Amino acid sequence: MSRDVAARSEGEPAPVSVDALPTLELDDLAHEEEAALVARGRAYAREYGRIQGAQTTLLKNLAVVVVSLRIQYQDMRGAGHDYRQTVAEMYRSAGIDPDSSSAMQAAVRWHVGNLLRRTMTPRELEANDLQLTSPLERLQDNRAVNSALVKAAKVSAEVAESTPKPRRSTGEPAKAEESTAVKATADHLRLATVARDILGKLDRNVIKKHMTDGQRHALDVELAAMERKLASLRKLTQKPSSRG
Repeated sequence: MSRDVAARSEGEPAPVSVDALPTLELDDLAHEEEAALVARGRAYAREYGRIQGAQTTLLKNLAVVVVSLRIQYQDMRGAGHDYRQTVAEMYRSAGIDPDSSSAMQAAVRWHVGNLLRRTMTPRELEANDLQLTSPLERLQDNRAVNSALVKAAKVSAEVAESTPKPRRSTGEPAKAEESTAVKATADHLRLATVARDILGKLDRNVIKKHMTDGQRHALDVELAAMERKLASLRKLTQKPSSRG
């Protein structure tokens, strides 16, 4: 096993040659001291970072090529037979392993989607039946929705735990109950904020353009039920306090 991959000059490892990089086994490093192991690891990590940076640039450049082909074919959706045949042959002629090629093409489509949203106007996107949001924006939206749902589940559980249970009066001090009530009120306010945030995640464009009439009706039924519940709760919040 060659050990010059992590060879050091004045404490710094030599650059890793990826083409000649061997796959290591534990026995290969059994006699290396800590400093050598750290230097070797640093060299591998540095080269990985360099390759990843180059890979991202290549994928973005491929996306520019693909969008340029769509412009030439006047097929911004990339759905036409001639365009698809040309791009398929481009990838096929590259001689890349099919599994690697599929992953690469998926990554290129990601960059293509983001590039189209940076270069086309909303009217052009709509005319080509393309979503207004980019893949990156949709990913961010999905993460925000998931985060809101996780937060809602957490706060809902806390509300259920902190809400005081009805009890018969025993004449004993209710300090513990008052303490629980303080937490319950805070939890209820947090739950209202979470509910508002989740409702804000409903996308107008999805409702308007992607839902069927039946789906919009089902959503309308849910929204109407929410309105009734909100009206019922607001009757309580708008009443003068009965305490004291």
